[in-house]
Amino acid sequence: MNTLAPRASALDALAALKTWWPVVLGLVALYVPTYWMLAHGLWNEDDHAHGPIVLAVTLYLLWQKRDVFAQAGAPGRIEVLSGWTLLVVGLLAYALGRSQDILLFEVGSQIPVILGALLITVGIKAARALWFALFFLFFMIPLPGFVVDAATGPLKQYISVIAEHVLYAAGYPIGRSGVTLTVGPYQLLVADACSGLHSMFSLSAMGLLYLYLMQHTSVARNLVIMAAIIPIAFVANVIRVMVLILITYHMGDEAGQGFLHGFAGIMLFVIGLLFLFLLDWILGFIFPDRPRALAQA
Repeated sequence: MNTLAPRASALDALAALKTWWPVVLGLVALYVPTYWMLAHGLWNEDDHAHGPIVLAVTLYLLWQKRDVFAQAGAPGRIEVLSGWTLLVVGLLAYALGRSQDILLFEVGSQIPVILGALLITVGIKAARALWFALFFLFFMIPLPGFVVDAATGPLKQYISVIAEHVLYAAGYPIGRSGVTLTVGPYQLLVADACSGLHSMFSLSAMGLLYLYLMQHTSVARNLVIMAAIIPIAFVANVIRVMVLILITYHMGDEAGQGFLHGFAGIMLFVIGLLFLFLLDWILGFIFPDRPRALAQA
């Protein structure tokens, strides 16, 4: 009997999801073509390689909270009305984005569509339980062009200035003209990709996911870590650029633009995450978590 009990409970859980299956099929029909297009286009670029990770994490978070569908009650009238409003707005955004090739609308429409479907089928309780999974989908949306254009220039300038000052203080023969750095016989242009904007976006996603999974009960600890995510990502990117400059200076231009250039991008994530873990460890002594029962009380 004990071996059959888990199987029976799993079947009960699947049966409770029966009202959601038509919605799942509709979402698959809508967004699988979008994911296919992204997989053969945007997600192949280094700046947007985090897209599949965001999608996989979101699906995992939804599956992890699957019991919510079984526990949720019947949605009320206001919930259904709000859900239909969000669903229609999301479908219109999807239609506009799909027909006009506007990824911001096409990919971004997932959030109102899924939230609207949740409100219509299982109500606000399920939507609240799945809030982080829906929020995490924001990191799959490509940054608008005007945001990229406005932020890239200043970021490149700041990175160039910091890299020049640090390496000059370390004794390296380095000079700067705008965002062009001269080190020894080599000239290096801090390109748009080196601004670190998309890296900050990706590291922000990983940092917030880390906070969500850790479930710290200290509000101050969470706020400090959230405020530190962007500065940590910026510092990590400055280190990455300086490492590339040093590789070019000591090993030549081919090394700086070859395999080690891509490896430095991986190192950026490692450095950023290590800084985040270190900060969280230090804050653990300053703002220790309370026991979960006391925190909820």
